[in-house]
Amino acid sequence: MLLERQAELAAVAEALRAARAGNGSLVAITGPLGVGKTALLHHLPELVEPGTSAAEADTRVLRASGALLEQDFAFGVVRQLFELVVPRAPEEVRQRWLARAASFARLVFNEDNLRGAYHGRDSVAQTVLHGLQALVANMSADQPLLILVDDLQWVDVPSLRWLGYLVKRLDGLAVTVVVTVREGEPRASQPLVREITAAATRTLRPRPLHLASTRALVAERFGEPGDEEFARACQETSDGNPLFLMSMLLTMAVAGQRPVEAEADTARTLRPSLLRDRLVACLRSQPAPVRDFARALALLGEQAELELICRLAGLDAVAGTEALHVLDQLGLLASAAPPRFAHLAVQDAVEESMAVAEREQLHLRAAALLHGCGHPAEQVAAQLLAVTSQQDRWAIEVLRSAADTALRRGAPEAAARYLRRALLDCSPDGEDRAALLVDLATAERGFDPQASVRHISQAVPLFSSARQRAAAVARIAPAVLDAAPLPVLDLVRQVAEELGEADRLTGPERELALRLEAQHRYTGKGDPAALRSAVERLRALGGEPPVDTPAERQLTAVLLHAATLGQHLPAAEVARVGSAVLEREPATPGHAHTALPLLVPALVAADAAHGISCWLDIALEQARGEHAVGAQVWIRVEQAMTLLGTGELRRARALAVQAHELAGAEWADAAAMSAVVLAWVAVHTRDADLTAWLLAEGEQDRFGGVGATRHTPCVTAARQMLRGWLAAAGGDDDRALEHFLECGHWLERFGWGNPALYPWRSWAADLHRRRGRLDAAAELVEQESALVTAWGAPAALGRLLRVRARLADGARAVDLLRQAVATLDASDNRLELAKASVRLGQLLRRAGDAQADHHLRRGYELATWCGVRWLADQAHAELATAGAAGLPRPRPPSAGSVLTKTEHRVASLAVHGHTNKEIADALAVSCRAVEKHLTNAYRKLAVPGRAGLAGALRALEAPETAVPGPARRSESRHQ
Repeated sequence: MLLERQAELAAVAEALRAARAGNGSLVAITGPLGVGKTALLHHLPELVEPGTSAAEADTRVLRASGALLEQDFAFGVVRQLFELVVPRAPEEVRQRWLARAASFARLVFNEDNLRGAYHGRDSVAQTVLHGLQALVANMSADQPLLILVDDLQWVDVPSLRWLGYLVKRLDGLAVTVVVTVREGEPRASQPLVREITAAATRTLRPRPLHLASTRALVAERFGEPGDEEFARACQETSDGNPLFLMSMLLTMAVAGQRPVEAEADTARTLRPSLLRDRLVACLRSQPAPVRDFARALALLGEQAELELICRLAGLDAVAGTEALHVLDQLGLLASAAPPRFAHLAVQDAVEESMAVAEREQLHLRAAALLHGCGHPAEQVAAQLLAVTSQQDRWAIEVLRSAADTALRRGAPEAAARYLRRALLDCSPDGEDRAALLVDLATAERGFDPQASVRHISQAVPLFSSARQRAAAVARIAPAVLDAAPLPVLDLVRQVAEELGEADRLTGPERELALRLEAQHRYTGKGDPAALRSAVERLRALGGEPPVDTPAERQLTAVLLHAATLGQHLPAAEVARVGSAVLEREPATPGHAHTALPLLVPALVAADAAHGISCWLDIALEQARGEHAVGAQVWIRVEQAMTLLGTGELRRARALAVQAHELAGAEWADAAAMSAVVLAWVAVHTRDADLTAWLLAEGEQDRFGGVGATRHTPCVTAARQMLRGWLAAAGGDDDRALEHFLECGHWLERFGWGNPALYPWRSWAADLHRRRGRLDAAAELVEQESALVTAWGAPAALGRLLRVRARLADGARAVDLLRQAVATLDASDNRLELAKASVRLGQLLRRAGDAQADHHLRRGYELATWCGVRWLADQAHAELATAGAAGLPRPRPPSAGSVLTKTEHRVASLAVHGHTNKEIADALAVSCRAVEKHLTNAYRKLAVPGRAGLAGALRALEAPETAVPGPARRSESRHQ
């Protein structure tokens, strides 16, 4: 009986009618525990039964529900939706449904197909999402679909990602999706669930039942009308919550009580907080076969078949069917097959009714039963997770297989849980334990790198051979070692020495030795002696360093980075060898766990970043498909550095902010590099707010992560650069000069002498010029000129020419700037070209040269594209002063182009110092709504918090356009 739900049924019926016209939509049913969401969802198929107004299109109903014990079973809910329909469809229909892109949906239903089609994890998740979307589209082309998903908060993560993918693409499909979400449940607030519910066109919130409905339910349950006082007692105690009410009525009916006035006080004692205890008491009052059946059903989950439940419960078919009938009569089972409990509270009560030892023994029996019946490894592993006693070898194999499947489907956290459980079943100090620890570390390095290093350290002493120990240590991501404890570094060094030098080894041992060497040299970025050793090693490899194997490429990347820092090779040579590495290295997320990320700053410094973008885009797409957080962090950092090298500061800032937020303490090296990128963005854009925020983070040891990483040369140099710029902007040239010179001394101390990385001499020279100390300025420029000329990168040469022009007069300055523009035309760095073009245009205008407008317009367009407002304003002001015809329109801040009206209003109030509570009161919204609008504004403006809002709102511009100027270098070889 469904009472007081007419409005909700009418809303869903309207959605079904819209879907028949091709306007698919999502309906979300939300509310507290027991308010009747599940009952309402189960009633919805009746809307499309023959004879109803919504039934004309012969709607097909697909049903599924989330379950607490099956959250680690990847795509479990998706399988529920389709496995009872797609495999049983006629062959012709099934082939039509699974045609073209929908063929990828087969991967969800057949684990062997998935394993055979993909030997790695690359792109599996993304192709499955697209395939399932195509399957829905094909099925809805035959007849409208009504997709029902109960308890969204318990749905497994891969299924949630698909649902989020689907609900954003319902337009044009004859599909109605209805989901239920329990309010107040922590998992209901996870981002994936919120993303789905936010896409709902209708959100329904069933209300508690009124007294009249309570009377009707009392009469239904007891088979006789209830006394008014008894009905009121039930209403007050349950507060109209259907589950609480029905639990009370069931308890009293089974106990043989009647709905009379004398039992009103009994009803009042059944408080909602005691619901679980009452359910346990109800179950304990049943005969042993019923209790055993309920416990077997609770452990096997909601997809359990009747035969399997009976076997686990130790019942024959007759006794099992009778027990099923009793539970159904008690209202503890849902009406639809296969057998499942009506609500998770019932399952909780059943589990609580068992003693710990009894529950563990039953889980073990369930695991053995599922394994013997050939069920997927993840289903068996889910049972073994609840077993703490040591098991035989078969359990280890099942858990490893489940972990492998979870990794292939992009669920590393689930894989780690399976492997941790497997450790209970292996020997305490054998090689089997070591192998499991290495597998666990491999799964963990994508989301918990510190735990990964710890488990590798535990595994190494358990291996008997040097090769095994080296293979284990090689799994450690070099970036993690920067902040690793000294004992870990000693262990890595010891294992490498034990294996021997790569030049004396062959085959797999040589490859391992090279990887360990790359790993060791990665940690020497801040050690002058280590950098000199790396350069000597690179020279020993000859003019064509070997790059045929992964380890050779990793080592070459580290050595090129060292040569770049100390400028021991010309830029053209770094670009040539680096490009050779990139051409041979597959674009995968796994490179983030090697030394290869060092290749990016080397190529950027060499002004050879043109081939990196497409490569990184491919790697990032795969990292998203695998849900590899660590890889995504590093790839975003690499992308931000690449964009910084081309002058695309808006995108560089956005990616660096994303990486910095994701990195935290787990990926300290990546956090440091993202902060360095943000420091450069702050300097180039003259963003005082971002500068202040970065320096404040540095004071609190959050500038670039924690631990040893924050003391690396690049982080300290960036902080000195920011302090110098801030002092110069405030007119304190002497203080600024101190910071810039200190920056230079710091870099030279560590052997970082390449001015393409930090042109501190140019900064100091400009300050000397402003103070009239031209000789000191010229001396610094000449020093930098020798270094830049030897390096030879167009961006660095063009910048040097522009700086030298600042020290020259008249025609000489113009000639230097013309050389700078010509040089920078061959560079990827559009920002340096913009600066040179604007400066050249300014001098030409003062000289009355007709070419001034051309250079000023070009500089304006480039500066606007780069997102450097102050430079664009300079160019525009020059053009306006000259009265140039066809003057380009300046691009003032436009809230509508980036933020919604409400987001802009909330952000503006926040900038003026209002608290969230004050903003909420002013706009008549909740504090939570204010937080949501501010979070959206931070994300859209690529700022870390309130401190960056003011500057970002001032600098807000129209969306970026295609890069102006000469065509950029082709990336086709990487495409």
